[in-house]
Amino acid sequence: MSGAVKKIADVTFKAGKTIDWEGMAKLLVTDEARKEFANLRRAFDDVNSQLQTKFSQEPEPINWEYYRKGIGSRLVDMYKEAYDSIEIPKFVDTVTPQYKPKFDALLVELKEAEQKSLKESERLEKEIADVQELKKKLSTMTAEEYFEKHPELKKKFDDEIRNDYWGY
Repeated sequence: MSGAVKKIADVTFKAGKTIDWEGMAKLLVTDEARKEFANLRRAFDDVNSQLQTKFSQEPEPINWEYYRKGIGSRLVDMYKEAYDSIEIPKFVDTVTPQYKPKFDALLVELKEAEQKSLKESERLEKEIADVQELKKKLSTMTAEEYFEKHPELKKKFDDEIRNDYWGY
């Protein structure tokens, strides 16, 4: 087997090991999506299996002497010469250089979004804790205690009282 095909088979096998199929399946909402996902996984496993079995093994060497005895050396030599002259082209990856910068940019964008999400999550958790604390204390809290935590409301109410605006 050529080195390129073996390398592709090895990479595909490793990729199959690192894909979190169960994690992705948990994210699916509809039955149609689950069905399509199952078809994708089955197709991936089929291709991966073929790559591992068919293309990961070296082909059996041809026993030219066996054919020389049965067919004749002149015809077999002609086929052997043609067989030996076959050159399997090397795989040249022209796709990876095109998608790699885009993928790297998406990874950076993903990390930024993750950081923003973590900060927002932290802020929301703090706000939830504050609201829960306020809910517990609300029945015994005085206006002064509430205004200590929310000085902007105290200023607003003071301005309204000062300007004789009573909400009518």
